[in-house]
Amino acid sequence: MINKIKNTESLDNQIEFPNEKLFTDLSKLIEQSRHQVAMQANSTLTILFWQVGKRINDDILQNQRAEYGKQIVPTVSTQLEHLYGRNFALRNVRRMMQFAEQFEDLQIVSPLATQLSWSHFIELLSLKNYEAKLFYAQLSVEGRFGKRELRKQIANKAFERTEIANVQITKYDNFPINTFKDPYLLDFLGLQNGYLEKDIETAILHELENFILELGKGFAFVERQKRMIIDGEDFYLDLLFYHRSLKRLVAIELKLGKFQAKHKGQMELYLKWLNKNERQEGEETPIGLILCAESSKEQVELLEMHKDGIMVAEYWTELPSKKELERKLHTALIEAKERFERKKLL
Repeated sequence: MINKIKNTESLDNQIEFPNEKLFTDLSKLIEQSRHQVAMQANSTLTILFWQVGKRINDDILQNQRAEYGKQIVPTVSTQLEHLYGRNFALRNVRRMMQFAEQFEDLQIVSPLATQLSWSHFIELLSLKNYEAKLFYAQLSVEGRFGKRELRKQIANKAFERTEIANVQITKYDNFPINTFKDPYLLDFLGLQNGYLEKDIETAILHELENFILELGKGFAFVERQKRMIIDGEDFYLDLLFYHRSLKRLVAIELKLGKFQAKHKGQMELYLKWLNKNERQEGEETPIGLILCAESSKEQVELLEMHKDGIMVAEYWTELPSKKELERKLHTALIEAKERFERKKLL
């Protein structure tokens, strides 16, 4: 009798599925449904928080007394928290009010709420610039960033660095806005003093995931040291990427020192070769990115490199302090805007 019980238990623990594909398909359906339910719940909660914040803001505005606002918010919060839980604690209710005030248009909030959590929006509330809020929100959606990665992007000033690059490329169709940054932060490569170009390249390949994350959405790695034979002579492109949404190859050259005018001719040669030999049907003309330790802004401006599909940007192998980073980027943005205004007057 004991043996029979053991055998029965053994059979119960070893369930066999004669149709493995059926089980896999059913599992996918269940997991997808779970994900959709979670997303729907998150979206509903975020929109509710916006509506609560807006309703309180409207009530305070209609009353037009500062003292009323100071009294009513803690009172309402205490009542809501008692009935509906910690989500409506005073600190969170104040965030809901900020949320509704800073994101005034529910038509913008609704689609974002389906893909971002309330925690994402809390991170965005501290930003002063509304355009920056929308930039980081979209960046998080496209990159499927969690709260931690979003916080890192904000700390590393992704918006400001993209804005600097955008000022340079506003007039050129080859470079849709928000495609590039300037500078690129490559501190994660861990390079020591006295490194060579090949050291940067090797470090990038070791940290390819982080490098692509720094490049931005849409970049896919294709090849290292792309060989090109021209007039029987070998040429080698440092890195070749493909940008999925732009539908074009992106050639990347790494330079140790300051940008030199001769770098343009080299990149032009590579782009023309890629256009002739690697560009496939349905793809756009290849574009190039020259990453230098230091950019020569005036030379780049005079050479009008963007007309030839070439972007020049600096890379930093060490991340400065937050204060120094803000100062450098602020100065760079002002200089870029001044150069752009000068060109408009010509």
